[in-house]
Amino acid sequence: MSIWKRIGNIFSKPEAPAVPKSMLNLSAGDICEVSLVTYEVTGRTQTSGRNAVVLTLRDGSRIAYMHIEEREQLQYALYQPIDGRLDDPAEVPATLELDDYTYYLEEEYEGYASVSGQTPYMNGGQQHVWQYQSDESRLLRVEWQNGRFMLYEGEKVIPGDVKVIRA
Repeated sequence: MSIWKRIGNIFSKPEAPAVPKSMLNLSAGDICEVSLVTYEVTGRTQTSGRNAVVLTLRDGSRIAYMHIEEREQLQYALYQPIDGRLDDPAEVPATLELDDYTYYLEEEYEGYASVSGQTPYMNGGQQHVWQYQSDESRLLRVEWQNGRFMLYEGEKVIPGDVKVIRA
């Protein structure tokens, strides 16, 4: 090793360690575990103006959706798509009754949704979201984009039940 290389090594800074990926920044092809079930991330939707993301997860032939939002701490909710229909985004009610549960509107927002991978909406655009909760802590999510509604039913997931397997 030459003297100049040795001197250069003395003054060079060591490489910064790689920052491990969190659930909030996973993308298609990554693997995660939610409540002891291993999923492959196949898509990602992020709405502008929010520190939140919805991951499309696949476990074999089953598809689920993980809503992850960073507030004081990361909050997780796992959703399954359900059949349902609404006619007009201007007429989405504040209270919905579904399968003997009454859901109450908790939050409504809209913004530009950027998508990657396989998601319910294959291209980005303006997205409107309504999030509901029942007295039994069941969750309901309604999305509207490009003239199409999607409905999801789910539940909160505690942070200890969520981990990144391979990023």
